[in-house]
Amino acid sequence: MNHNASLSAPPRRTRGIVLLSLAILGVASAVYVVRRPLMMSAPMCMAGRWHGCFDTFNGVVFVMLVALPLAAVVVWVLARRRRAAGVTSAWRISLAEVGMVHGTVPFVWLTMMPGAGAGTVPGRVSLIPLRDLLTMGPLGIVGNLLIFAALGFFAPMRFAALASVPRILALGAGCSVLVETAQYVLRLDRVSSVDDVLVNATGAVLAGLASRRWWRTAADAPSDAPRPVPAAAG
Repeated sequence: MNHNASLSAPPRRTRGIVLLSLAILGVASAVYVVRRPLMMSAPMCMAGRWHGCFDTFNGVVFVMLVALPLAAVVVWVLARRRRAAGVTSAWRISLAEVGMVHGTVPFVWLTMMPGAGAGTVPGRVSLIPLRDLLTMGPLGIVGNLLIFAALGFFAPMRFAALASVPRILALGAGCSVLVETAQYVLRLDRVSSVDDVLVNATGAVLAGLASRRWWRTAADAPSDAPRPVPAAAG
């Protein structure tokens, strides 16, 4: 059995290296594609100015990418503390917690940016399903799919109670309803649409299905408790 375990360790390590390399390649490719728009906001963000950085799409994405190393450091610190405390799956839990925050907050921030008529234009609501879907366009649909994608991907890995597709769907839909309600109440010059809720929830479910291999394991064996200390032989 020890021999078989030693043989299975290298393939697992290789898969981990391959997945990490693909993730780094994907981020690098995305940065290369959007490098010009991001560099337009870089001077404002580096100077700490609100206007031109935190109130623009390019600025928020730039800050999100720049904060990736800090997020990695936070994951490392949390995982080290959990491993020292004897918590199993410390790296997975820490990555899930940081990933939920880092991958969700910037997109929610973008959806809550006020329009030109914020505060003066009354709130608008669209409750007819699929009516606004055709007017979103490919970019709008992709953006709505990504808003709660990180939440759907990482939340079931962190919380065993969310480790099922219906619960991920309910989580994405519930969070989307809160955002749409806030847009209406705060009069941000945005349309609170049922189609936004449908697409946001779909994005959360698709991301949850992508991480199903990991959160199914977490649901079968909760990993938030310390390892049991073996009893001394008497």
